[in-house]
Amino acid sequence: MRTEAIDPPGITWQRVSPKYVTVRLVQWALGNLITVVVLTLPLIFVLLGWWRWPPLWLAITVPAVTLVLAVWRLLLIPRQVRAIGYAERDDDLLVRGGIFFQRTMTVPYGRMQYVDIGVGPVERGLGLCTLKLHTASPGTNASIPGLPAAEGARLREQLAARGEARLAGL
Repeated sequence: MRTEAIDPPGITWQRVSPKYVTVRLVQWALGNLITVVVLTLPLIFVLLGWWRWPPLWLAITVPAVTLVLAVWRLLLIPRQVRAIGYAERDDDLLVRGGIFFQRTMTVPYGRMQYVDIGVGPVERGLGLCTLKLHTASPGTNASIPGLPAAEGARLREQLAARGEARLAGL
């Protein structure tokens, strides 16, 4: 189902690199591995007889539910990455994302204060970057993760030039 508010007609969305799925998988693995191990410790201690509380059913349920939720999030990662996109228009940049709670943000070129590129260790290894758009309002800061490094550099220069041109007219 498409709505014009989220997906305006006539817009061709540029998608982020499919390699960004790998970045998200690494983040998922690190976060969930630690969480599941920590939540499994009470179960191990109860089974070894070192602890009498929590009850066995609770010691099993908490890590099991956490593991099910982690697998659910794992299955959503490729779809979430495919939902991220951006579109350059004459006066502004559209940034979209989300599956269940979709969001489209419009950032006027004249409102951009600066454009920043960030690269983490996994992104660097895959040749990706995250472009961050900063405006005067903290609520309208937007980012586009998973861009190929060359596209990120091109977009940063283009957005900075368009922003300067729009500010010169004020």
